[in-house]
Amino acid sequence: QVHLVESGGGLVQAGGSLRLSCAASGRTASTYNLGWFRQAPGKEREFLTAITWNGGSTLYANSVKGRFTISRVNAKLTVYLQMNSLQPEDTAVYYCAADPPGPLRDSKYDYWGQGTQVTVSS
Repeated sequence: QVHLVESGGGLVQAGGSLRLSCAASGRTASTYNLGWFRQAPGKEREFLTAITWNGGSTLYANSVKGRFTISRVNAKLTVYLQMNSLQPEDTAVYYCAADPPGPLRDSKYDYWGQGTQVTVSS
């Protein structure tokens, strides 16, 4: 079982940067792959990126390659999403999610955080 809490969202101007954090807890939390998703108003939930339990492998959606970076630190219980060159279309609720050990994937995650709002102004 994994509990996830996101933080770091807020308001940023276009072209700016923001770093989101996800704190994981639970007896086996450190063994789960962790990923980031977002959902904008009126749109489907979108996969962004994921990282393996040991931080050895990453997966990125084509839409964020070169702008967003995922990392995992603090005994594998904290994952970051560094977002650069933000644009208004990046405005969304951003979610951290956990997936049992296995190959990285872009769907079917079992555990989700509450989400953190990111708003990018023009």
